[in-house]
Amino acid sequence: MMRMIDSPTVCRRVAARGGVAAMYIRRCLWRATALSFVLLLVLVETTFADGDGGSVLGVDLSRLDANGLLGPPDGKRALSYEFCIPDENAPASEVQRIDPSARLFRASPGRIGCGTDQVLVIGHTHQPDFATILHRLAGLPYVERIERSDFE
Repeated sequence: MMRMIDSPTVCRRVAARGGVAAMYIRRCLWRATALSFVLLLVLVETTFADGDGGSVLGVDLSRLDANGLLGPPDGKRALSYEFCIPDENAPASEVQRIDPSARLFRASPGRIGCGTDQVLVIGHTHQPDFATILHRLAGLPYVERIERSDFE
């Protein structure tokens, strides 16, 4: 009866013996490890973008510095953003717990166009952990879109 041995075990045994075959197998194992790592990063990024608000977040965070500010050194300013939530107490409380800068505006649809059964929320990035806050907001099931607010 033939014994089944998994290929990583065989590769490790041959690699331990030395020689040209071992060098080839070490190189293959290194490439396989590197490829697995790259695939894992792609999977995590894809999952994050699809499942944690990446498509909801219409704000370019790459332009912001560590303090959540953008612009030239002599003209730094916070980026304001807006989104809609249901006009209910529970979502409003949850959003304000996540984002201390969040302000609710029931009388205005904002540029984003909140419906009559929704409340406009405006926040800004000049706060600690602004990126985490935005991603948490974007992951809420009732937040459909977060866009930059220009106050025009």
